[in-house]
Amino acid sequence: MSAATHARPAGPGRRKLIRSTVLHATVIALGAFIVVPIVYGVLGGFKDTGQLSTNPFGLPDPWNFQNYADILKSSFFWRPLLNSTFIAIATALLVVAVSAMAAFIFARFAFRGRELLFTLFATGLMFPFAVAILPLFVLLRMLGLLDNPLGVILPQAAFGMPMTIIILRTFFRSIPREVEEAATLDGCSAFGFFWRILLPMARPAIATVSVIAIVTSWNNFFLPLVVFNDVDWWTIPLGVQQFNGQYTEDTARVLAYVVLAMVPALAFYSIAERQLIGGLTAGATKG
Repeated sequence: MSAATHARPAGPGRRKLIRSTVLHATVIALGAFIVVPIVYGVLGGFKDTGQLSTNPFGLPDPWNFQNYADILKSSFFWRPLLNSTFIAIATALLVVAVSAMAAFIFARFAFRGRELLFTLFATGLMFPFAVAILPLFVLLRMLGLLDNPLGVILPQAAFGMPMTIIILRTFFRSIPREVEEAATLDGCSAFGFFWRILLPMARPAIATVSVIAIVTSWNNFFLPLVVFNDVDWWTIPLGVQQFNGQYTEDTARVLAYVVLAMVPALAFYSIAERQLIGGLTAGATKG
């Protein structure tokens, strides 16, 4: 009896160990799936095409810094970088400003048809962007917004509003009514409460939706491809495509361009990662 009693806990402990091992193995496999191509691209940028052919996975021998240096000295890299930065920041400012006001109305005011209207906004999450590209192109052409950054900024902001409104509304509704009542008794108007009290309290959520808007805009390829014919307005994804077409035979140079194009997004995300996760967690736990 004593031996059997002591042997029983081994079963759950063994299952827990197996689950933990499988989980860690899965995480390591997914991490390798992401990290290995990045490492390959970084090292490949320090090689020449001959080294990539003969030694694709080894260290560069010798190290060739010319690929990165030539790209960093080229306006064909910096201009798309600045264009992407401008469009991403403008999109984030617009979508956050408009969505914050809409989310405030949906969260703090009761009116007939509120939930129906909110559901209408939420259905935008199920609307594929590719389906809208043809009518969107026709509309932008009628408005004279082709080869105009507003032709990218406005649609990106429109398609980013549904998720932004949902996240901000959840956070705004978590603010106690007592805070709003106290502000009203102190003579604060509805807009004053929104501007002076609600927005500062919602900084984590605002930071979250701002990061999402910037990253989504930065990675957008399809819309800039449709809107911009002028090379001067091309964004980083278009620059990568054009550079790949121009230097098809020079794979090492293309890898160097791709790696440099990833650096700003990776740097921004590494800085904003804690704020992004914290904002999403706050919205999930307070909603």
